[in-house]
Amino acid sequence: SAHLTSGAKKVVITAPSKDAPIYVCGVNLDKYDPSQHVVSNASCTTNCLAPLAKVIHDNFQILEGLMTTVHAVTGTQNTVDASSPKQWRDGRGACQNIIPASTDAAKAVGIVIPELNGKLTGMAFRVPVPNVSVVDLTVRLCCDITYHEITSTVKAAADGPMKGILGYTEEEVVSSDFIGETCSSVFDAKAGMALNKNFVKLITWYDNEYGYCCRVLDLIEHMKSKETKNSEEMLTKEKLEDLK
Repeated sequence: SAHLTSGAKKVVITAPSKDAPIYVCGVNLDKYDPSQHVVSNASCTTNCLAPLAKVIHDNFQILEGLMTTVHAVTGTQNTVDASSPKQWRDGRGACQNIIPASTDAAKAVGIVIPELNGKLTGMAFRVPVPNVSVVDLTVRLCCDITYHEITSTVKAAADGPMKGILGYTEEEVVSSDFIGETCSSVFDAKAGMALNKNFVKLITWYDNEYGYCCRVLDLIEHMKSKETKNSEEMLTKEKLEDLK
């Protein structure tokens, strides 16, 4: 609210929010209302997970699932062991440890995709790499399906309606290959697997810094376009009223 009282017309929170509406590009931007002055772009992990979850749920219906993000070091972590106001191990040195951590990224998917509310949860492992993270999404599906059918469906989405948001690769990639990646999420077809016809593990990569910044800009552009359209419609309405 301080930003608004200081003159800002709109505020985009670059983190999850308990109060502001949350938007994820490629998932629920169509729900944006120009009357909203404060919005959230969710987290980088939600931006990675939600587009893939949407494609899978729209085509095969997710019954339930667990997510693990293997996440790069962030600025909130300590360089050496120290105390933490949250869990004790959150304070351990970021460059020396793999640190289990909590995340609400999977639960946030249930906000932007209401049909998945209560069906996903997850955790994080903070690992000592400076950038690029990867999501492991393990889900049980409603229908019997082959892993090849899943990869084909994701590829079609990446080449079509999700282009620029969801990527697809069959190359044997590692994390550093995604530094500077602009997509929110790049599905790794060779890294996933199926246990049976309706229980699968899906892997998708993301540049948790640059890729997320690209989505922040996309959200701002979308908000601007809606504002412009809304202003033009109001101006047209006023002109029609004047002609009466």
